[in-house]
Amino acid sequence: MTKMLPIILKEARAILGPRRRLTIIFDRGGWSPKLFVKFIADGFDIITYRKGRVRHMSEKRFVVRTATLDGCSVEYLLNDQPIRLLKGKLRLRQVTRLTDTGHQTPILTSRWDIRDIVVAYRMFERWRQENFFKYLRQEYEIDALVDYQVEPDDPARSVPNPAWKKVDREVKLARIALAKLEKTFGTAAIDNSENRRKTMRGFKIAYGKLGKQIRTARSRVLKLQAQRAALKKRVPITEAVKGQEVIKLATERKHLTNILKMVAYQIESDLLNLLRPHYARMEDEGRTLIQTVLQSRASIEPTDDELHVTLSPLSSPHRSKAVAALCEVLNKNHIRFPGSKLRMHYKVAGCSL
Repeated sequence: MTKMLPIILKEARAILGPRRRLTIIFDRGGWSPKLFVKFIADGFDIITYRKGRVRHMSEKRFVVRTATLDGCSVEYLLNDQPIRLLKGKLRLRQVTRLTDTGHQTPILTSRWDIRDIVVAYRMFERWRQENFFKYLRQEYEIDALVDYQVEPDDPARSVPNPAWKKVDREVKLARIALAKLEKTFGTAAIDNSENRRKTMRGFKIAYGKLGKQIRTARSRVLKLQAQRAALKKRVPITEAVKGQEVIKLATERKHLTNILKMVAYQIESDLLNLLRPHYARMEDEGRTLIQTVLQSRASIEPTDDELHVTLSPLSSPHRSKAVAALCEVLNKNHIRFPGSKLRMHYKVAGCSL
């Protein structure tokens, strides 16, 4: 991660422009105080776990913090203090969480402008990014092909070296074979009866064939390791596909469809937040309910100044009532149908609040 983060942030800076700050959240795999100095100087803020041994603090120094973040009630026991790394050259903020079991988790950040509970929440909830892509793969098919057009690829693009991968696999298989032989030899040594073979020399003579196989296997492992070390782990794509045209799937249409899918996801999330006060099982069924509403049947009736959208009742009265409440919220926003002056008006058939 310490090698990939600078590359990713360089691309992010090109997209964001020279002035906009960005907060990056990552785990201990990206730990590097020297890199932190560079990130902060380049206009990036960090939130990450502190790596290494940290002296535990007295539980008396922790304070209960509560807040409602992203519609969820959050409560942590936290300690907030400044620290210095790199012999005082790097000043950061350490927010430590105390769990019910007594475990202390220190979090480091360069953000001094947000509350300690927000720092902890963002760190502990970073897995939502993984859930986001998992959800888009399952529900929006973000990984699906949209066309089969191809375009030239960058011939200098770095890719894994197929030759290195092949030798690396051989190294792993050779190590497994060696381990099995050594295990057999060790088991025989443990079970050896001193009445039959009183000396190690006698044991080695008795198992000379197995010993020879072990030496041969070790020699093969060393040879393969040397062969692997002589190869580059990554090479330009032209070297990896020798004799073949360097092409890739066209990206323009894929990028466009991905943007539309992410916008649709954001709309779904906005509707979810509007529905939250009216539906008790939001955390378990919220998105499923929104999807059901968007896919359900509806009648459309235009008037002189409004476009009436009447949704079909849902599978249960309490769901229909929750969606009816959502319709009332949307109606108060006076949304216009695109390209017209008609105001959208939503309701659920047979359901009144």
